[in-house]
Amino acid sequence: MNIEEYISTIPDNRKQRFQSLLQLIESLYPEAEASMRYKMPTYQLGEGSISIASQKHYISLYTCSAEHIAQFKNKHPKIKTGKGCINFKDSDEIPFDDLKPVVKSAMEYHH
Repeated sequence: MNIEEYISTIPDNRKQRFQSLLQLIESLYPEAEASMRYKMPTYQLGEGSISIASQKHYISLYTCSAEHIAQFKNKHPKIKTGKGCINFKDSDEIPFDDLKPVVKSAMEYHH
């Protein structure tokens, strides 16, 4: 399955939001390598990466580290987060401007 096929499986009510998140990543890092690593759209640049998945009740943005989302988590306590991921329920407003530092932190990460 490629990214386009993955998007085609997303429910219509969530597809636009999902594509907007992909566009945010692509606009910030057009040189990033896009793949279906981990069976979800994943963007990688050197050691940094970010993935996005459509789950049953939300869209998840995976950064693989709590430090990447710490600032976002403090600013948006009502949006559910995991260890290194942010889960946007269908009813959540997605604060795209506040996601830019999250994407940059994850993509420019060096071990």
